[in-house]
Amino acid sequence: MITFCCFSLSPLSISQILIALFLAICFLQSGLDKIIDHKGNLDWLTGHFSNSSLKNRVPLLLMIITLSELLGGFLCTVGILDFLINGTKLLMLYGFIINAISLIALFLGQRLAKDYEGAAVLLGYFILTIIGILSFSVI
Repeated sequence: MITFCCFSLSPLSISQILIALFLAICFLQSGLDKIIDHKGNLDWLTGHFSNSSLKNRVPLLLMIITLSELLGGFLCTVGILDFLINGTKLLMLYGFIINAISLIALFLGQRLAKDYEGAAVLLGYFILTIIGILSFSVI
């Protein structure tokens, strides 16, 4: 156990908090960017998917991925606070799961757009998210 301020945290809990913080930053920033620069994102994605089966669904898919990114990032953030205040980790786990589903959706989109480099970049995020999920099975 490591004591920090008034908290005694195990290395496992510290790792879960840090993974949740990383994912919260990643997904909240990405989701907020899609809202702040909606037109720019929509224009870029429309071109990116112009030769794929998703070309007519870009506005709907942009809205869905924006909401899922914001939800996953929000759950990770609130999950950290919930753990530090109440000692429960369920919201963090839910955030990890939503983020994993978002990453799979992004990966599918990149593969359908034949952007194999873009798809490969997502692997590191996905591995970290899966490690976070698996960490909840450690007793």
